[in-house]
Amino acid sequence: MAISATQDGSELIGELVGERYLIEAIVGAGGMATVFRAFDQTLERSVAVKVMRREVIGEPDQLERFRREARAAAKLSHSHIVTVIDAGEENNRPYIVFEFVEGETLKQRIKSGGQLPVTEAVAYAIEIGSALVAAHGAGLVHRDVKPQNVLLDPHGHAKVADFGIARELEASDGLTKTGRVLGTTDYVSPEQAMGESVTGQSDIYSLGIVLFEMLTGEVPFKGENHVAVAMKHVKDQLPDVQELRPEVSNALAAVIEKLTAKEPVDRYLSAASAVSDLEDVLAIESARAGGLTGEATIVFDSLPKRSRRLAPGGVSHPTRTRVAWLVSVLALVGIGLVLASQLERGTTGERPGSSTNTGAQIQFRSVGTFDPPPGGDGREHDNEVRNAIDGNPQTDWTTESYQNGVFASDKAGVGLYGRTYFPADASSATIRTPNRSLGVEIYGAKSLPDELGGWTKLGSADGSINGESIALESAPGMRYYMVWIVKLPPVDGGTSKARISEFIVRR
Repeated sequence: MAISATQDGSELIGELVGERYLIEAIVGAGGMATVFRAFDQTLERSVAVKVMRREVIGEPDQLERFRREARAAAKLSHSHIVTVIDAGEENNRPYIVFEFVEGETLKQRIKSGGQLPVTEAVAYAIEIGSALVAAHGAGLVHRDVKPQNVLLDPHGHAKVADFGIARELEASDGLTKTGRVLGTTDYVSPEQAMGESVTGQSDIYSLGIVLFEMLTGEVPFKGENHVAVAMKHVKDQLPDVQELRPEVSNALAAVIEKLTAKEPVDRYLSAASAVSDLEDVLAIESARAGGLTGEATIVFDSLPKRSRRLAPGGVSHPTRTRVAWLVSVLALVGIGLVLASQLERGTTGERPGSSTNTGAQIQFRSVGTFDPPPGGDGREHDNEVRNAIDGNPQTDWTTESYQNGVFASDKAGVGLYGRTYFPADASSATIRTPNRSLGVEIYGAKSLPDELGGWTKLGSADGSINGESIALESAPGMRYYMVWIVKLPPVDGGTSKARISEFIVRR
């Protein structure tokens, strides 16, 4: 029986699609299509049949998106991507036939069980990342990587599904033009949220958010609506995964930071390089945990020798004594991975936060601007912030230009903050600036405040401050340090702006 143009949902149960697939039950439904379990009468096996809903057949964009999913997924053959078996149309109503994955989605797993074991979360991230390596290698960007689109089969293997909004890397058409935000905003990359063009690095960002959720049980950002959440991906700092899940290693935290960097240039350049680091981290986390469970065992057994040598053989069942020894040894390996990650991004210096020597520089893991209301709009040349911690005095972060060198009456100032790797107690701060005169205050905080009142004032300086050491009051446990600009360079008419070449804090 052909699909009727007037039927939908449960009315299709019992019908034969493509003269081959007997519809048995509904297994999922969305705004564009309904997914059924069906029986393939030719090969005598269960399959999944995705049938476009009749209400959206008349919408050209939705119809092309559905057809695109079939074309995109058909290009891919990978153990961690749901396989397309067949596709067709009857009565102008398209359908796609996939392998049937008996199990649950990764989202359902997180909702029912909360935080995943650290090793299993990393293992799933490796499998999802491997699927992205295959997709990107075929010239496709998924653009909607989320746990709802990751199926877990009865053996625990992850399979990426739903390439409905995937696009070819070189494509340019009405469905993928800039100015349109496609993808789920809980996992959307900053460039997608702004309606800009996307690359494989957008998928890499989303993978990092999925990994964050697997480890913490929650998405990092919540808001009143989808737009509010999307803007948080653009502007807000990702919550510290180690504060929410203390057993996460420094090495894993560094990988998450790089996966979810706001600027694509600061992320992994490819999914393959991200998977490589995740494989190393899995070896480290398996030793720290003293064993493996679930999917982590299978993924660990397939790790390349480069990664496996980070954890001695037999790590699945080590003795208590051996575990203690491994943890102490592999802590050093974690230090090496974090340092390597920092060097790859262009930062230099000692192991971040490791030195307790007075006068030692405290390294920042990330940097951002602080421009709160009522006078601020939350952004202040955010694309330049890394210039203030890159070790290069020839590059600057600059404020906006202000008339006559004076902030507006409702604006107390503007700030640049750095987040440390570990809680610290800085004794001094140094500002390198080409400005001849500047008025600043230095603040600290244990978590990132929403308003100035949430910061603790530690010191101040006014005048010719370039290269001068600013003494700070002792405040143990600070994770954030901010230079708050309260006085702009003087100007005789016209506009003025502050420039910060380097922001340095020391123990």
